Amino acid sequence: MSNYRADFPILQQKVNDEPLVYLDNAATAQKPKAVVEALEYYYYHDNANVHRGVHTLAERATEQFEAVRQKVANFINAPSSQEIVYTKGTTEALNWVAASYGATHVKAGDEIVISYMEHHSNLVPWQQLAQKTGAVLKYIDFTATGELDLNSAEQQITDKTAIVALTQASNVLGVINPIKQVAALAHQHGAIMVVDGAQSTPHIKVDVQALDADFYAFSGHKLMAPTGIGILWGKSELLADMPPLEFGGEMIDWVQLQKTTFKAAPWKFEGGTQNIAGVIGLGAAIDYLSAIGMDRIAAHERQLVDYLLPALLEIPGVTVYGPHDPAKHTGVISFNLDNLHPHDVATALDMEGVAVRAGHHCAQPLMEHLKVAATVRASLYLYNNLEDAQRLVKALKATKEFFNHGTV
Repeated sequence: MSNYRADFPILQQKVNDEPLVYLDNAATAQKPKAVVEALEYYYYHDNANVHRGVHTLAERATEQFEAVRQKVANFINAPSSQEIVYTKGTTEALNWVAASYGATHVKAGDEIVISYMEHHSNLVPWQQLAQKTGAVLKYIDFTATGELDLNSAEQQITDKTAIVALTQASNVLGVINPIKQVAALAHQHGAIMVVDGAQSTPHIKVDVQALDADFYAFSGHKLMAPTGIGILWGKSELLADMPPLEFGGEMIDWVQLQKTTFKAAPWKFEGGTQNIAGVIGLGAAIDYLSAIGMDRIAAHERQLVDYLLPALLEIPGVTVYGPHDPAKHTGVISFNLDNLHPHDVATALDMEGVAVRAGHHCAQPLMEHLKVAATVRASLYLYNNLEDAQRLVKALKATKEFFNHGTV
């Protein structure tokens, strides 16, 4: 897929006098020219508020804004575009489920089950809900190889469980979780299944119906769309049962002095002026990814992992967290080098033009479970190539040699 690199001008630059190798895709993805041009076209030709005007610009903006719902529905195989709610991102989407559905369906003594590998966005909202309602927050463990422990899931999910919330792909361990199996287990006990799709939607083909999820959330900026736009998908009957959380223009049906009625979902959740340009950019990003094909993207990333994961494991002093089998790994690889602080490693790599992430990755309970303070994280996407992976390995070896004043 090296020919797609030309679509990303940001990659054609040098950092610290070295060609840029961008390996921080789990944090945010770069934007192709098609997405930037879609934003530019909207602002130059169609800029108007949606749903509020009958003039030509407003009608064109509204048509584009609503058309993206169908694109999203097709992209994740949702039954209806009216199950697609625009949010700021995964974080807001998960918070809405916790604060709206959770607040009206969870009571004292109920259980909320998540896992140790959750991002804070899929942990703190449930923690707060448990504290407010008196529910019990429980955790599914993972195996020694970094995979979700289904035996632990069977033990933690009981007839008291109201909500099970899991990431589809870990932003640290680089593993795809068996959502369909856990959803079946949750439903057997009368619980709903909430899925954090932030790290999976940009990289693999997602089918919310096949997963049998009840809610699914993801962010646009991780799949090449602008920041500040995301999606909450929910089964229509669940969205209909959820009260809105923000009140104001656009989400109302009728306002009287002492009473207000609200629109149906998804519009009842979208109070005020939305991120219209972000929605249009999301549509352009989905068009771009769909033209390439999500299966092709996943296969390309797998080829890179097939090289990179064994190459990292061969470097003395490197500890990789998560599965060591490339077949069980996404393009996210977290590791540490000797006793060096991850920030020092990331800074040294940056001097070689290699951009990676270092820190706790908004997963502090997971770091505690792994008995580390932080890790270095390299994450791949479709515009990365074998040379990028080789540059990382070379730079990591140089970093080790520099700090150890020896040879690799």
